[in-house]
Amino acid sequence: MLDGTKATVCERSALRINPAKTCQPIGAMYAALGIHGCMPHSHGSQGCCAYHRSHLTRHFKEPVVATTSSFTEGASVFGGLSNMTTALTNIFSIYDPEVVAVHTTCLSEVIGDDIPMMIKKNIAEGKIPEGKHVIHANTPSFVGSHVTGFSTMVKNTIKYLSDKTGETTDTVNILPGYVDPSDMRELKRLSAELGVKITMLPDTSDVLDQPQTGVYEMYPKGGTKVSEIQAMGDAIATIACGDFASKEAAEELEKKCNVPFSLIDLPIGLKGTDTFIDTLRRTAGVPVPASITLERGRLLDLISDMSQYFHGKKVAIFGDPDHVVGVTRLLVEIGMIPTVVITGTLGKRFERQIAEIVSKVSPDAHIESNADIYKLHQIIKTRKVDLLMGNTYGKHVARAEGNLPFVRFGFPIMDRTGHRLFPLVGYRGAMYYLDKILDQLFDKADREVPEELFELIQ
Repeated sequence: MLDGTKATVCERSALRINPAKTCQPIGAMYAALGIHGCMPHSHGSQGCCAYHRSHLTRHFKEPVVATTSSFTEGASVFGGLSNMTTALTNIFSIYDPEVVAVHTTCLSEVIGDDIPMMIKKNIAEGKIPEGKHVIHANTPSFVGSHVTGFSTMVKNTIKYLSDKTGETTDTVNILPGYVDPSDMRELKRLSAELGVKITMLPDTSDVLDQPQTGVYEMYPKGGTKVSEIQAMGDAIATIACGDFASKEAAEELEKKCNVPFSLIDLPIGLKGTDTFIDTLRRTAGVPVPASITLERGRLLDLISDMSQYFHGKKVAIFGDPDHVVGVTRLLVEIGMIPTVVITGTLGKRFERQIAEIVSKVSPDAHIESNADIYKLHQIIKTRKVDLLMGNTYGKHVARAEGNLPFVRFGFPIMDRTGHRLFPLVGYRGAMYYLDKILDQLFDKADREVPEELFELIQ
């Protein structure tokens, strides 16, 4: 499919070919699904909502429910107030959610719909039942990415719902970032091991990784409850995981409720998880239990066992900025050389973070934000690598480059099924991914080694 990609890079100021991102509403919809009893609502055309739902469904292999304002030509000309009013009336009467989380699309943004005004008007007219909530986020697809859409929805959830009573609780807020349900579950498990009471927002565990019971639930038991979100303003502190996905929400909570926050990278790999554990320990004033120390030791032992196979191997990485920062650090920890590192999300701070991480092992690495997979492919042609890491969209590049070893991580992964059940974060997540990386390298060696050197033991 991509055999015709040329190695010569022509600088492009606007055109994106095979973008390394998707649009804001997908991230906003995913964040809303992490609120208990929440119905995501797409304020735009039916096609937008259908695409966003299907994209999430293909990644999580779970049915994703959302509603839409169903714009037609009339709404496009006269505005979407009537559509919004009808939608909210129907949603509360038919689906009875605790929260409706409205996100905008390109169409509603271009015509300039005032969502806060619409919400206030529906409250004043009694269209929103007592005790129910409607929140919103502006998420036009023509700017940002799914990561910024996620960030905006989490920030606005806090803006609408969180409050401060003046009585500080013994709870720590954790903003996990744009990660899978398995990652959120792992962060909760590590917090429980330390004996720390947390509130996580959003929390899609037990929402998009439900067990098969034979009974369909529109609102599963998972998700952060409205009462928990409201109480986030009384927490000891907030730990925000990921500069791009969590920082704005943490800043909003500090501004609104005076809750201090610590900003850390996603807890991926040894150092990333160490930082998370240490930050949580210091924030809550608790000791680190032996069980956590043993987990860390097992990861160190695995790195020691595998280091000879990883050493000096060159890697190309693409994906969401917070993920890529964490994975790049993990690769440096195990002796690999990040050679090409890109993200589709705009942000010079990403380039600074990566440059700092790889400065000693790969000072001439190609690092770029707001890039696309086509350019990644072009650079790989001139800087040969041993491994490619990224989401499903990298498979065509891997095939075109002679079946280059390819390890999937991040969002979306649509051509595999088990990924959503195994974390990338934490010591356990690192162990799982190191095993996946080494399997790919060994498989390539087995395919290419001469018959006389084909051995049972590597």
